[in-house]
Amino acid sequence: MEQNRLFLAIALSVAILLGYQTFLAPHPPKPTETEAAQVAAAAATPAKAAALAQSGPTVPKIVPRVKIDAPRVRGSVSLLGARIDDLVLTDYRDTLDPASPFVRLLEPRSDEHPYYVQYGWTPATGETAKVPDNETVWTASGDTLTAKTPVALSWDNGAGLTFKIEIAVDADYLFTVKQSVANSGAQAAKLFPWSRIRRDYKPEVAGYYVLFEGLYGVVDGTLKEMKYDDAKSGGEKKGGLAFESTGAGGWAGITDKYWLAALIPDQAVPQTVNFRHIDDHGDRYQVDYLTQDAQTVAPGGSATLGSHVFAGAKVVHLLDRYQDELKLPHFDKAVDFGWFYFLTKPIFYAIDFLYGWIGNFGLAIMLFTVFAKAVFFPLANYSYRSMSKMKLLGPKVTALRERLKDDPQKMQQEMMALYKAEKVNPASGCLPMLVQIPVFFSLYKVIFVTIEMRQAPFFGWIHDLSVVDPTNIFNLFGLIPFDPATLTPYLHLGVWPVVMGITMFLQQMMNPPPPDPVQARLFKFMPIMFTFMMGSFPAGLVIYWSWNNTLSIGQQWLIMRQTKLDKPSLART
Repeated sequence: MEQNRLFLAIALSVAILLGYQTFLAPHPPKPTETEAAQVAAAAATPAKAAALAQSGPTVPKIVPRVKIDAPRVRGSVSLLGARIDDLVLTDYRDTLDPASPFVRLLEPRSDEHPYYVQYGWTPATGETAKVPDNETVWTASGDTLTAKTPVALSWDNGAGLTFKIEIAVDADYLFTVKQSVANSGAQAAKLFPWSRIRRDYKPEVAGYYVLFEGLYGVVDGTLKEMKYDDAKSGGEKKGGLAFESTGAGGWAGITDKYWLAALIPDQAVPQTVNFRHIDDHGDRYQVDYLTQDAQTVAPGGSATLGSHVFAGAKVVHLLDRYQDELKLPHFDKAVDFGWFYFLTKPIFYAIDFLYGWIGNFGLAIMLFTVFAKAVFFPLANYSYRSMSKMKLLGPKVTALRERLKDDPQKMQQEMMALYKAEKVNPASGCLPMLVQIPVFFSLYKVIFVTIEMRQAPFFGWIHDLSVVDPTNIFNLFGLIPFDPATLTPYLHLGVWPVVMGITMFLQQMMNPPPPDPVQARLFKFMPIMFTFMMGSFPAGLVIYWSWNNTLSIGQQWLIMRQTKLDKPSLART
């Protein structure tokens, strides 16, 4: 039957899409060990000079610092080299253990995983002005940077130029930085201000197809993504420079699953943004901005350039606020909402709104599912009524196939005539599944990538909706002191995936079985296959799928019961 072939094709397509995540997603690589060492000196152009500013010898662990003590971040600014290089996020911990460390976003160059923000200047071609470098020790106007007390770093080059970096931080994750140069000498100076985010190691990434991690930003109004491996291969071809673009506006930085460090330049000043990979005793990745035109600082004059840097958690409503306040293009896309952005973000808003009302993201997902079912109720009703009639037509179809098994063409014609007479659409059973595919993937995105879902509990043993169900039927839910998933990840099967499989099986039993025996066997196997697939998906998504199946079973049962009571011509023999 044509509808069974179509249904099988759609089901297998969904299985392939789901299976990609489970079976074909790349395995996370091991983090690269790095060591603090000298970076190659600057090249001929000012842009390269800014980007490859010397790192100098091994950085000492103990350097003069300005403390950072703000409502949501804590850490320090190194006065050696003027780096924001020590930052922890005090709203988030590494694990569910309340005693676990706070999430560390930025680390000094002297530590194992150097990751920092830095500002500086480079002279224009032919200029000889002495500028600050990585060995410069700056003087601070205060000992603590808070949300109410900015700090200014200053350095006098001894030849008439005084450099200053003023840093302020708000109550969340936005730093405001103002670079300025005052000239008390007799000669004008031409300087290019620059800023950079540098990661002197290759981090461990999740490695999932549905999640981007790497060098990231909006350039020329378009989202630009570059994975670490792509930056490395691109940089090898162009002396470290993997991407370059010049213009005004936008933002760029380095993104992790939940965290972002991004430079936000003055939106009206044309600047060149670069994505780089520097191979020097390890992999070093960098995003930097350099003004397109040099600033000319006349004798007795000064020059100033303002900018911002975001360093923190990718909280959706916070990104929206910064996008509006700073007039940033697509700053909300710092969260990887994916191709279905037009669905994913509204779904997040809906679930987040329900969470604010209920106080539990799991219940919010279930209530959202009810509303989604209500939206598609007319379509589902039509589909389920058609399937119910198809099931009642089963004996007639079987008899027809048996009678005309030697004449497939005539059999097909009579089957179509039967469907038309009974007002049955054989393809209607596929419609609910087709509609659910984008909703399913959008919800998957919401649960998987938004910080709001991280470590969000449900009930019982589900303490984090964004990770897999921690139980496993293969070790009797922990009674056997052995984790079968250490042998293969496919041996991890929690309670909720099993519940999902059962609901899928029950729903399948209510549908008309395919007349073809091979198709029938494949359909019976599908709940088992999906159960194992869903075993590696976030618990929140499995709960959604289980609850959605349960609602569908109830709806389909009512429609089937009503169809049997109302059937007129279907009762004829």
